[in-house]
Amino acid sequence: MPSARYARIIGTGSYLPPLRLSNAELAAQLAADGIETSDEWIVERTGIHARHFAAEGVTASDLALPAAQAAIAAAGIAADEIDLIIVATSTPDMVFPSTACLLQHKLGIAGGAAFDVQAVCSGFVYALTVADSMIRTGAANKALVVGAEVFSRILDFKDRTTCVLFGDGAGAVVLGASETPGILATELHADGKHSGILCVPGHVSGGKVSGDPLLKMDGQAVFKLAVGVLEKVARSVLEKAGRSEDDIDWLIPHQANIRIMQGTAKKLKLPLDKVVVTVDQHGNTSAASIPLALDVAVRDGRVKAGDTVMLEGVGGGFTWGAVLLDF
Repeated sequence: MPSARYARIIGTGSYLPPLRLSNAELAAQLAADGIETSDEWIVERTGIHARHFAAEGVTASDLALPAAQAAIAAAGIAADEIDLIIVATSTPDMVFPSTACLLQHKLGIAGGAAFDVQAVCSGFVYALTVADSMIRTGAANKALVVGAEVFSRILDFKDRTTCVLFGDGAGAVVLGASETPGILATELHADGKHSGILCVPGHVSGGKVSGDPLLKMDGQAVFKLAVGVLEKVARSVLEKAGRSEDDIDWLIPHQANIRIMQGTAKKLKLPLDKVVVTVDQHGNTSAASIPLALDVAVRDGRVKAGDTVMLEGVGGGFTWGAVLLDF
């Protein structure tokens, strides 16, 4: 009998564009256009103190490249050992080809499968689940999974309820085949009837933008839905893996809003010191937020080999999902 085959995270990486905007700096820019907000208003509602914005002309694949390179270096492998690239993004470089194909070329490699996953803020969890399945079945041996976003391109800076929330960045992991379990259980869900509460209702048609190409969100509806589905999917993944809340060393949720994260931790009976929080410094980086937060926690020594980590995301679609893994 052949031995069981699993996928393990063997390297992490992340990248933030150099331009950092504090709440006060962003508020000053908005005030010039007659939009009122303040550091206190933003922090009270979201927990966000700052975010990073990409410079003009910088694309998702540009942000993904240094994050990917850092993850590959941390894994101790050569780039040409990567035989699968999945990029989770809602802000791709272009309609096609995929951002993953562009990233593959920038890494100087070719031949392996490369494609994008679009599940908005749940995108990284979706992409990691697909990569896990492909490694388990032998379709890939070493997978690069990246979340990369330039959400600053789709923000309405006349809407203070949304433009203060988001930032740009990228996070990446390398998965490798292993005889030792790494990713223990995953679960993905979607419900398209909620599409209107978080969307960018525009598209390209006939060489022009049709509809509205800027982000729209019903914050209260998103909050109410998010906390409920995140608790449910986390418990389901724990049950699949034969684990309990007490086994979780670290919860790394999508970094959308500190209130959602605190609400989820409370429902799972986890102390807040077991929750990795980066939303305060990065804002909501959509599909990049989970791998960004994971890399920060790995590099500062919080997440260590042998730790059990719960990753979970929720985003437009409406989509949600979770991954439980031993690091």
